[in-house]
Amino acid sequence: MVAFLATMAVTAGTLAGCGGSGSASKASGGGDNVITVFDSEPQNPLIPGNTNETGGSRPGSQIFAELVSFDSNGKAQNEVAQSITPNSDSTQYSIKLKPGWKFSDGTPVTAQSFTRAWSYVANVKNVQKCASFFSTIKGYDDLQQKGLNGTEQLSGLKVLDDTTFTVDMSKPDSIFPVKVGYMAFAPLPDSFYKDPKAFGDKPVGNGPYKLAEWSHGQEIRLVRNGYYHGNVKPRNQGITFRIYTKVDAAYADVQGGNLDVMDTVPPADTKSFMSDPTVVAYNKPGSIIQMFSIPSNLEHFKSGTEEGTLRRQAVSMSIDRKSIVTKVLNGTGTQPVDFTSPKTPGFSENLKGKENLVYNPSKAKELWEKADAISKDVDPFAISYNADGGNKPIYDAIVNSIKNTLGIKVSADPVPTFQEFRNLVDKRQIKGGFRSGWTPDYPSAEDYLFQCYDSEAGHGNGANDGDYSNSRFDELMTQAYAAPSTDAANVIYGQAQEILLNDLPAIPLYYDNAHGVAMKGVKGFQMDWQNQSVYSELHK
Repeated sequence: MVAFLATMAVTAGTLAGCGGSGSASKASGGGDNVITVFDSEPQNPLIPGNTNETGGSRPGSQIFAELVSFDSNGKAQNEVAQSITPNSDSTQYSIKLKPGWKFSDGTPVTAQSFTRAWSYVANVKNVQKCASFFSTIKGYDDLQQKGLNGTEQLSGLKVLDDTTFTVDMSKPDSIFPVKVGYMAFAPLPDSFYKDPKAFGDKPVGNGPYKLAEWSHGQEIRLVRNGYYHGNVKPRNQGITFRIYTKVDAAYADVQGGNLDVMDTVPPADTKSFMSDPTVVAYNKPGSIIQMFSIPSNLEHFKSGTEEGTLRRQAVSMSIDRKSIVTKVLNGTGTQPVDFTSPKTPGFSENLKGKENLVYNPSKAKELWEKADAISKDVDPFAISYNADGGNKPIYDAIVNSIKNTLGIKVSADPVPTFQEFRNLVDKRQIKGGFRSGWTPDYPSAEDYLFQCYDSEAGHGNGANDGDYSNSRFDELMTQAYAAPSTDAANVIYGQAQEILLNDLPAIPLYYDNAHGVAMKGVKGFQMDWQNQSVYSELHK
């Protein structure tokens, strides 16, 4: 989920410019037209295939360019790719690169820059968070075996020449030409393989900006990449991502003229930010869904059991989402009816099971009592979240609603930073619910569904952090990949969502509006289909 925010992605911690002359002499950037942007410390070094949260994806998406890019509305357009041509049943793609692409160190971007990078991410030995995105490519299963050395390649990738390669799929994948716009599919230079960890601290990419300096815990400074000649035309000389542990401090800096832009607003300011004369405000429907996940093996909540399903539905029905959206979020969110977002192609408000996302105290109590009749649960239920993202008022309200409805022991457990929180999630060390959410990596329901809930994306291979597994759901994902059209696939995705609405591997809370603020005097402030600022348009 850009990962669970991920893309995953992106309220703090949930998870492109004129610099295209092609000459190294213009790569340094600088000057007064440098934009400062709110961010959190990335969980990991900036390796594309191991970045699935917003702290890393904000700068990473500017450092790397993929085969396709998306405009501010989510429309795909060729970027590094000159063409992506499928066969009749989407089981093979022929990819031709545009000539002349280079990394920011001046080395060429070739077909092998892609095939070798994709194989590295897919190889289980390399433990990359975004491995599951490559699961439909032939040879993926072979790279999930024990005893690999990490250099084995996906058998479905074949380099024909420096600018041409083919991709054979293990099953039809009609989403592939859009999926390759996700950062996990970025190319990597040869220098990466000499020392991946060191590379992650000083990444070399092919995007509109390049890394100038990363002062951990303080800032990530990017300048324009003179070798870049893609779709993005930056109107600034660089972007400095400033690391904050408190969103209210960042908001105060915007008000005081010390920070240019932030793509979130502290809950305490959501009621007043649209009329705040000291900032430029933005608040429109967005594509992010906020949830909390419940591990599939949690005692009394186990997925696939009658008791577990009853308790998950009871907890969901005990949450007064309307009150949270109106009184805590002050209109910067919308009550959910599914597991995607209103901006997702194929979105439907009429899925069976959506009633499980509606506040219903009497039904919630009834379901909890039925679960207790199967096996009495006297254990306290805790929901963990990162304390540095302004989430306390939200989770306090959620916990109080559950407690008041069900009369059980329930608590909101903060973890100091998003990085620490995500590390606990990755190590499966949280014994209760935990904050989750998703910012789409590309505009498709598949990104929300397969990447977060398919069995292949669990156990560290993707963003299925609750390790949910349902064979019927997995089967529907496979059918959707083979669908003859987007509309046909969206019907199948609807059927798959009805399984999720019954099983509730995660509890949808609200759709997060694209909302943020810019400092007075900053021009070009807008937010895109991922609820993020369009960094390249910002200028002074």
